[in-house]
Amino acid sequence: MQDSGFFSLFGLGENSLRLGVFLGVFAIMALAEWALPKRERSMPQGRRWLTNWGIVILDSLITRLVMPILPIGVAIHATNQGWGLLNWIALPNWLSLLIAFLILDFAIWLQHLLSHRIPIFWKLHKVHHVDRDIDVSTALRFHPLEILLSLIYKIIWVLVFGAPAVAVFLFEVVLNGAALFNHANVRLSPGVDRFLRLIVVTPDMHRVHHSNRPRETHSNFGFNLSIWDRMFRTYVAQPQDGHEAMTIGLDPYQDEKPSQFIWSLLLPFLKR
Repeated sequence: MQDSGFFSLFGLGENSLRLGVFLGVFAIMALAEWALPKRERSMPQGRRWLTNWGIVILDSLITRLVMPILPIGVAIHATNQGWGLLNWIALPNWLSLLIAFLILDFAIWLQHLLSHRIPIFWKLHKVHHVDRDIDVSTALRFHPLEILLSLIYKIIWVLVFGAPAVAVFLFEVVLNGAALFNHANVRLSPGVDRFLRLIVVTPDMHRVHHSNRPRETHSNFGFNLSIWDRMFRTYVAQPQDGHEAMTIGLDPYQDEKPSQFIWSLLLPFLKR
């Protein structure tokens, strides 16, 4: 399938498709949080959302200025040049797409684990973790430098494995939607949660990752598929204190500062 033909099927460009899906999933999860909330909020929602939306808008502006060529564009170029493992092996299109999707999902899991294990990356990633509530807006909250490093990281994987542009596009859309879903403060029945987390990361599974307890903070690194945490033994099923009573965020920052826009951007450069 030609990449340009894929996007033209919808009569829209890549950016319009991604933005439309993103806003649609955000709206659905925000409504679900209103209808079926899992936890009481500890901070005013308006100020947090203003900060979290401000961060993602800044991320988008900086990304466009600093890195005009994004992973999908790199994937198209790699395919045209015959670069990468999947461009050297004759495989059916559907199998190349599936393999590329799984490789990229593992790559993001590994990146997330490394962002916890390597101190300089943890300084940036803390901006995401200091949010004292976890809801759909938390999925937007990543420091601009972390976003830029993430793009470079993904581009390297795309080049090495020759991921088709369609696979990269589908992965990016699914990843964004999955992050909005699993950060949502929404209540799922235990049976639905148990079934879904056999395949994907659910809100209850990812909420454990935002606990203030270090063992729980440094677990459940998946954003989309749940298999990697089970495979590499970084899976924690439930928080020790229960979902309603657990403390969200990091212990040194249990105050109003995480809801401040400028403070959040400066956090990686501040002494504790």
